[in-house]
This record gives sequence, structure tokens and C-alpha cells, in this order.
Amino acid sequence: MTAMIKSGLAMLDVLERWGVDHIYGIPGGSFNSVMDALCEKRGSIRHIQVRHEETGALAAAADAKLTGGIGVCFGSAGPGATHLFNGLYDAQMDHAPVLALIGQVASTAMNTTAFQEMNENPMLADVSVYNRTVMTPESLPAVVDEGIRHALGHRGVATVTIPVDYGFEDIPDTYAPSAPSHRAGFVSPNERDVEEAVRIIQLAERPVLYAGQGARGAGDAILALADKFSMPIVLSVLAKGIIPDAAENFMGMAARVATKPANEALAASDCIVFVGSDFPFAKFFFPEDVRFIQVDTDSTKLGRRHKTDAAILGDAGETMRRLAALGEQKPVSDFLKACRLNKRNWDTWLRGFETSDEVPMRVEPVFREINRIAEDDAIFVTDVGNTTIHAIRLLRMNGVKQLFTTSGWFATMGYGIPGGIAAKLSYPSRQVFTLSGDGAFSMSMQDITTQVKYNLPIINVVFSNNSLGFIEAEQEDTKQPRYGVFLEAVDFAKAGEAMGARGYTVTKRGELAEAFDAARGSDRPVVIDVKIANTRPFPAEAMVLDPQQYSAQDIEAFKKRYAVADMPTLRELL
Repeated sequence: MTAMIKSGLAMLDVLERWGVDHIYGIPGGSFNSVMDALCEKRGSIRHIQVRHEETGALAAAADAKLTGGIGVCFGSAGPGATHLFNGLYDAQMDHAPVLALIGQVASTAMNTTAFQEMNENPMLADVSVYNRTVMTPESLPAVVDEGIRHALGHRGVATVTIPVDYGFEDIPDTYAPSAPSHRAGFVSPNERDVEEAVRIIQLAERPVLYAGQGARGAGDAILALADKFSMPIVLSVLAKGIIPDAAENFMGMAARVATKPANEALAASDCIVFVGSDFPFAKFFFPEDVRFIQVDTDSTKLGRRHKTDAAILGDAGETMRRLAALGEQKPVSDFLKACRLNKRNWDTWLRGFETSDEVPMRVEPVFREINRIAEDDAIFVTDVGNTTIHAIRLLRMNGVKQLFTTSGWFATMGYGIPGGIAAKLSYPSRQVFTLSGDGAFSMSMQDITTQVKYNLPIINVVFSNNSLGFIEAEQEDTKQPRYGVFLEAVDFAKAGEAMGARGYTVTKRGELAEAFDAARGSDRPVVIDVKIANTRPFPAEAMVLDPQQYSAQDIEAFKKRYAVADMPTLRELL
């Protein structure tokens, strides 16, 4: 006689076979059959009760980014489902595999305008690579299994809508999940394409290697290729931490969330080797006439961002190793020497502020403390805004075990706290920092209670300047009045304490060490609210000070405002 099992439990068995050990969400009546199954499954799959479905979806996206596996969240019918969208679009745009389980009214009540009933498939279609409503109790485990395969295979979001009555039904316990058959491989590059790329690189006088998150895990290949062909290295923000920040040839990040050496290297380049990235600002920050070599595993991205001279369909690491194996070793060029000096000048300039006693505080002393207490395998979750700029410039990551994540392409504020929850659940023995501005922290601060509930000792750092600083800077650039960007002051440390965390308010440099030492040894979540000056980060995108675009008076005023009078441009070093 065939054994029977509740359909909801059979579905959770599928998740378990795919390695899922926690799932984020808030119960609702339309999701009660799955909650019933989760209750029976306690111990193998934890339900993480968040205080907002958006937190759950963002945490699931962060799980996927940090582990490479599937992140899972859920929302009940109607508002529970719609609250997931911010996190699901973050996952879509950053190519993170996420499964979203969506509640629905009972099958007998569907299409009768029942309470909270809505047709969820059209709403979810744009964000999903797989979007289905389960039609029978027997098909529930198979549909979820198929959704996970699509999410992992296409690096995107799978959404499965489940009528609430189906999860309670008994079905034959015969479904075999496909997880054991899952394979992940890489595309080997075409040899002719590799040879053509090498030919172009060899002829270039000022080549630059630009790598994105598609090169994660290939840090050694990045460094070797740059050394072989005398190339400075620039990374996308999502690739932060792939190589050590201290690497001699590493210039930093490009565009607005950027470093001066990186933007100047790209502006002066005559060849860009563009690996594992879909950088959306390439047409604004890359020279139009530069020779362009692109490497990607997705053929639809080849040639999308720039006129391409050599396109290589292939795995980033394998392709870079093949490139480095061909061609002749280039001696260190004058261009690379100038770029290295430019970076040293930049680092010296940044570090010059680390002991500043200005009040309100600068951010550099804060990051000095973060770097001081950060462990060799620490995880940094950075929220969106000026904090992103500060983090990519000032975090000194080792390029070995440390991890970095943020909301990259969708760039949604409020990513920090959910990402911290995901990081600590996925890597419970590792130190986790969340770094947020006061605007971003306010968007998800209620889920400090989630960190407390599940005993997640995360170090949450809030940079409070009472402004949406990134937007304020945009208003400055477009010569608009500052409007709608100023925030009411909040004591986030006290708010954290009210939610069960330890809280520390810091107003001057002398208070930093004590707060961070206490945070390092804390057995529960910590909120460090650092009151900083509302000062715009140095706009590295404007540092390519072309005399044909800027008057001598404008250049002098710019250098004076940002105290960079003694820091020459790459053009001057060349």
C-alpha cells in the first residue's frame, strides 16, 4: 500500500532536499496549510518570523547572493504577496535565485471575489523567471521543484502560488525531488575568440581589466591576468571583496559609487577587458573609442553596454586563465606605474582623515574602527546611499574569506538589516556587520526585533546625518533646491534598546573604540548610532577634471572644497 503524506509536507521535503534550512515570512490565513507543515517540520526547516514581508524577500535575496544557493520567502494572499516585491526585484536585478511561495484562497473560493483574493500571476509575471499557480494537491511538490530548477538555472525569481486547501490534502508519498540531478557547470571559451582578445590586449598601451560579480571565485585569475598584461584592475560594486583591497593593481570601483583612481584609469584607457559584468553605466563612464573585449556566460549581454571588438562566451575564471596563458608577458608600463601611484596618493588622502576629531564626525574614523575589529571571515552588508560609497572606499577587505553584499542594480534602501539576518543565519559562526544611513535604517529597523528573537549577534552601524544624502547630492548636481531630503533626528541606539538590542550612541571619535569593542564581544544584536556630519562624499566621478569642460576657477574651487589640492590627477602623473 502506498504511503500517504500531506501535500504541504511533501513540498517541504523538496525544499529540504535542495538544502533549504530556513524560510522567511509572516503567516496569513491563506498560507495556513504551509504553516501547519512547517510546524510539523520543525528542526529541519526553520520558519524565520520577520516583521515585514519585504524584509523576508530581501533576506532571501541576500541568502542567495552570499551562498549561491536558493533563498526562500513567502507571503500570504493579497498584501502579504505585494509586500514581497521590493526584495524580489532586488533578486531579479542582481541575478539571485529566490523562490517565493505565495498564498491563495482555497481553490473552491477562487474566482469568486473572496476576501483577499487576487489574480496574482499577472502581478508576478514581470519579476519571475517561473510563475505558476498550483492546480492540484498532487502537483504541489513537483511545481515547487520545477520552480527551484528555474530559479537556479536562470539566476532569478521563481514564484509559486498555492491555494490554501491543497497543503492539507493527503497525496501519495512518491515524488522524488530533482535536487540530486542538479548540475552547475561553465562554458568553455572559443579559442579563436580568446586569441583575438589577446591580440588586442597586446597592442594596447593603456589596457584596464574591469570585472564584475560574474568573476566571483576567480580572484587569483583576475590578479594573474592583470599582472601578465600590465593592467590596472577596476571592479563593480557587487564584486567588492573578490580580490584584496590592498592589491597593488586594484584601483577600486567606477562611476558615482567610485574611487578616483578607478574612474581616471578608465577615462585614460585605450582597451577595456570587461569580464562578468553588466555595468549599466558603461556608456557614460567608458570612453566611446576604447577597444572593448567582453567576457560573459550570457550571450544576450555581449555587446549590450559598449561597441565590442572581441566577444567571448565563456566562464569568467576559465577565460581569464586562457587569456593569461597566451601572449607575451608585458613589462610594467608607465601607465600602470602612474595608476599605482595614483592609488597610493588616494589611499594616503583617505587615511589622512581617520584620526580627524571633527564634530560632527567624519566617516573615516568609523570605518577605521570597523576594519580594526573585523575578523578575517567577516561579512559586510551595506545599505544603499552614501554609505555604499563610503563602504567601497573605506572597507579594507582581504579578498580571501570576507564577503560583501548590497542591493546593486535595484539599489533599494532598507537592504542592510535583512541582509544581516540572512548572513548570520547562513553563516552563524561568522561576524556580521550591517552598514546603513539613517534613511535606509529607518526603512527596516523594525526587524532588529527579528535579530533579537533569533539571537543573531549582528553589529548594526547607523550613519546618522539627518539627510537622504545621496539624493541631496543629486539635487546639488542638477542645481535644484534641497527639498524633501532632510530627516527628523532619531536616537537609533535607544530604539534598538527598546527592541532588545544593545545600543550605543557615538558623537565624537573618542567614543568609537569603546562602542566597537563592546559590539565585538556582544552576545546579542548591537545598534551603534554614529552621528556624522552631513557632508557629501568626495564625488570621484567629477575628478576627471578636463580643462575643456571645467574652468580653472571651477577646478580650484572643487579641489579646495574636498581638500584635494595636493592630490594630482592621473593625467598629471602621466
